[in-house]
Amino acid sequence: MSHGSSVNGLKVMAFSYHVRDALTSRRPYLEEAGVLAGMTVLDFGCGPGSYAVLVAGMLGATGRVYALDANSSAPEMKRRRAARKRLRHMQTILSECSTDLPHQSVDVALLYHRFHDPEDATGVPNELHRVLKASGVLPAHDHHLERKRLQVAVKASGLFRLTHTGALTLTFAPERKGR
Repeated sequence: MSHGSSVNGLKVMAFSYHVRDALTSRRPYLEEAGVLAGMTVLDFGCGPGSYAVLVAGMLGATGRVYALDANSSAPEMKRRRAARKRLRHMQTILSECSTDLPHQSVDVALLYHRFHDPEDATGVPNELHRVLKASGVLPAHDHHLERKRLQVAVKASGLFRLTHTGALTLTFAPERKGR
């Protein structure tokens, strides 16, 4: 895919998400995930940033949000949206999987609309497990997968256990040795 079509595809996605978000707020997903001021949140596969920008506004002055996406146009789009809202504690990461974040440094890792690709089955859970704190949570939702299939896919890694079935998301916690 050429850079131009990648940019145009992201713009179309951003527009469709803007319409979706105007009709149905993303805030309930984040509230169900337990996002609170002062936390460190990773929005894994954030696309145009529907969740990341909203999270940045919820975290207060001491929180931090990392917005990871593999599309090279996505970081600049999110930076512009964050700047318009005067959100200074959002950092973008251009990557398909590796975050380069310190081990166990994230309170909440959002896995929304991202885990439907079979190539994600190993690398994504490993990276999310690595960066999540022992007390961290992994809320997951994917409009491409039925809840049961999403639950099986996340648990198949052996790195996470289901802790809550919410109205909007499944919430997992990292399995840690010595529990």
